Amino acid sequence: MFGDLMGMMGKLQETQKKIEETKKRLDTVLVDEQSSDGLLKVTLTANRAIKSLSIDDSLLEDKEQLGDYLILVLNKAIEKATNVNETELAAVAKDGMPNIPGMF
Repeated sequence: MFGDLMGMMGKLQETQKKIEETKKRLDTVLVDEQSSDGLLKVTLTANRAIKSLSIDDSLLEDKEQLGDYLILVLNKAIEKATNVNETELAAVAKDGMPNIPGMF
């Protein structure tokens, strides 16, 4: 009984370590998004940190239009990055979970 419990605890600790390593790796995974006309481009990490932003000069003439572009493109990029992040972390967590009867 206690051997099983200790084994599960060890597996959980190992999984936690893999999750932390995956989070660090996701800082190096880049997600690109751009407006449909290519006037605004953004690159985020899979941990949703903005790495670069490219704005065409024509957008600088209209603050409202620039704001609209930023909102649309950033939201799409954040959604993509979140999907990558959640998929990667879920795979690591699922793979590392001990087989506990009644949990799944």
